[in-house]
Amino acid sequence: MAEKKNILTYAGLKQYEDELHNLKVVKRKEVAQKIKEAREQGDLSENAEYDAAKDEQRDIELRIEELEKLLKNAEVVVEEEIDLEKINIGCKVKVYEIEEDEEMEFRIVGSTEANSLQNKISNESPVGQALLGKKVGDVVDVETQVGVIQYKVLEIQRVS
Repeated sequence: MAEKKNILTYAGLKQYEDELHNLKVVKRKEVAQKIKEAREQGDLSENAEYDAAKDEQRDIELRIEELEKLLKNAEVVVEEEIDLEKINIGCKVKVYEIEEDEEMEFRIVGSTEANSLQNKISNESPVGQALLGKKVGDVVDVETQVGVIQYKVLEIQRVS
């Protein structure tokens, strides 16, 4: 079975590449130095610093492996090529939530970049799925755990 493509915006790609570079170049050296210093203290059987450094090393290596896999299967959305006639991954959308009488803004991103605290919603989430392909003026019904929420699409923009 083919691995799932990780859809990323250019900003998301850059963020993951920077994190990977930092882990490989900076963090690996730091943890190696911690392990070396802990070894110099002698008996490793009851050396908490050594154990902590080895745990940190394991975590770093796991994250490096995870990032390399993510980036290997990355598919980057070219934001300049997004059709602003309809909602796509990589665009910013302004919607009006009818029941709450509230305007909201979302960025539609791939699932790996989703972060609700930054209003980045996944194309695979109920809201993201419902909005994809819609145009300005469309009213969208989104099935959620709390019931149906209606959004009216007000604006579609490129992320600047």
